[in-house]
Amino acid sequence: MNEALLRSLTPGVLAVLVRRGADFAAAEDAVQDALVEALRVWTADPPRDPKGWLVTVAWRKFLDATRADTARRRREDRVEEEPVPGPAPAVDDTLQLYFLCAHPSLTPASAVALTLRAVGGLTTRQIAQAYLVPEATMAQRISRAKRTVSGVRLDRPGDVATVLRVLYLVFNEGYSGDVDLAAEAIRLTRQLAARIDHPEVAGLLALMLLHHARRAARTAPDGSLVPLAEQDRGRWDTASIAEGVRILQAALACDRLGEFQAQAAIAALHADAPTAGETDWPQIVEWYDELARLTDSPVVRLNRAVAVGEADGPRAGLAALAVLDASLPRHAAVAAYLHERDGDPATAARLYTEAARKAPDLAERDHLTRQAARLNARRDH
Repeated sequence: MNEALLRSLTPGVLAVLVRRGADFAAAEDAVQDALVEALRVWTADPPRDPKGWLVTVAWRKFLDATRADTARRRREDRVEEEPVPGPAPAVDDTLQLYFLCAHPSLTPASAVALTLRAVGGLTTRQIAQAYLVPEATMAQRISRAKRTVSGVRLDRPGDVATVLRVLYLVFNEGYSGDVDLAAEAIRLTRQLAARIDHPEVAGLLALMLLHHARRAARTAPDGSLVPLAEQDRGRWDTASIAEGVRILQAALACDRLGEFQAQAAIAALHADAPTAGETDWPQIVEWYDELARLTDSPVVRLNRAVAVGEADGPRAGLAALAVLDASLPRHAAVAAYLHERDGDPATAARLYTEAARKAPDLAERDHLTRQAARLNARRDH
């Protein structure tokens, strides 16, 4: 049984049910039931048209559930006649489903959370980490979003800004998290850029390409993280960098700056530096200032503190860090790095250890633990 095939077909099947009139929550349940049925029967008798099979079975299960629900008797007339089963069209419905999930009845934050969970395949924990909120809070937000769209016909697409936010978070999880979704996010953003002439769509695509270009150099053969300053720049994908820079330049020429263009400009400056020591940190600080103005994000200000530390020295970076909430994710790791650069290895080692305890994934935790051990070993000698 090819579970990857099932995952790839799920968005398209869900979109077909929604187009046929199923409300989102019931459609999602029906598709999950169809996937369970596929896992049971496909091993012995795989269908010639997997998507058509899933659409047919999911629609039947939706009909069964609707007819059994006394609270929805008024909907039975619309679903009484089952559509004739047949091969499903070979189209990619994923991007359309992203827009449908960004329904006008939802707040942008709820729409993003719902789409990440239902279409993007992220867990509630992963979404909560992206939003810097407790997992229980995010679970409640997703439940409320499902209740809001339950019974609503999803025939009014949401706005581009919400879809861009979803794609950005999916890419980030794929780039640095447990699930490899980065390539899928790039594919969908390319589709969106081909349909919509919008500088922020182009800015997001450029940002993804520039970050993805460094992916091969981000980990060592043993799986450990390699910091940007230590990466082998010969392993960076120069074609993706060139494409990302070209797309970014065209977007910036529109003179409608947005947060994704600003982030892409920072990534382009890193990509343009032949060595870490030749990075144009003063210009990166200026872009972080623009980004902070656009987003007022504490995470942006945290990253800005690192850039200030590189441009103006670690003391300046620590001063920029001092005004930020110490509970921010990776605050301790940034403080450790700046204290080490400022010649205080004892404080840096303690902060690296603290940061390791709070790390969101195993690779980052191991990296921070090694940093602490390195400084402690140096002090012991």
